Amino acid sequence: MTTNEQDESAIRNVLLRYCRGIDRLDFELVRSCYWPDATDKHGPFEGSRDEFIDWTSRLLERHTMTMHHVGNMLIEFPDDRHSTAATETYAVAYHSGEPADDIRWNYVAGFRYVDLFEQRGTEWRIADRHVVIEWVTPWSADRSRLTDLGGTQARRDRNDPVYKNLKADR
Repeated sequence: MTTNEQDESAIRNVLLRYCRGIDRLDFELVRSCYWPDATDKHGPFEGSRDEFIDWTSRLLERHTMTMHHVGNMLIEFPDDRHSTAATETYAVAYHSGEPADDIRWNYVAGFRYVDLFEQRGTEWRIADRHVVIEWVTPWSADRSRLTDLGGTQARRDRNDPVYKNLKADR
């Protein structure tokens, strides 16, 4: 694997870990995706990494479920040293909450993460993020059927099955 491919893989990993952290309410995982001095402009929010985590943790607790899907991802290195990367990642996120007929908690959004990543040492993290919202539509998840389906139920904490497969606690 070339250095470029390794850097791209590391950046993709950060984006996917971010989605897991948001959906599982694992805010230490989310925090690890940003540099301490990072900024985020996310819908009506604009501020630092820690301010974003405070804001989004309160907001997400109102939801009973979120699920983030990332799609097209373009990673470009604007300088020869490859110490920064400009990324554009298309995403769709599903949100469900109570009351079920309240669009503030029950919607699907299409958006793009427009990020500036920085490499410090050997590690890549988000230095600046802008979430560009493309569309939002009401959505109603039929969560009442989940108990009838059997199998393993999703959790929004470290008791979710995904954490049982991880060797190291992040």
